[in-house]
Amino acid sequence: MPGKLVHFELPSHDAERAKGFWSGLFGWSFNDPGMPGMQYWMTQTAEGQGGAIFAAEKTGTVVYFDTDDIDASIAKVRELGGSAEDSKPIPHVGWFTHCSDTEGNQFSLFQSDESAAG
Repeated sequence: MPGKLVHFELPSHDAERAKGFWSGLFGWSFNDPGMPGMQYWMTQTAEGQGGAIFAAEKTGTVVYFDTDDIDASIAKVRELGGSAEDSKPIPHVGWFTHCSDTEGNQFSLFQSDESAAG
């Protein structure tokens, strides 16, 4: 469903502390999906929706909205005065891009596509 919030990321200075906070608040459990070279812990919050915690210097929640056609959505963001990076693959999962709206609010788009190659 286009526009549905499908994923969020919670960058953190201390990923273990962050996992403890969110587990304590909502009872979320986190697993390591085994992404080579990246410490990235995922949780599922609802059917077709989840998030992740990872260690990062910069913090700030990142939200990912679903789209049926990422290239068309990138073009629409740009046409409406926002900015969008070119799409990048998540091998065997789909495509994503980081964007900003006309007010500087950052968000991301995601298109499911198991044929995406890295």
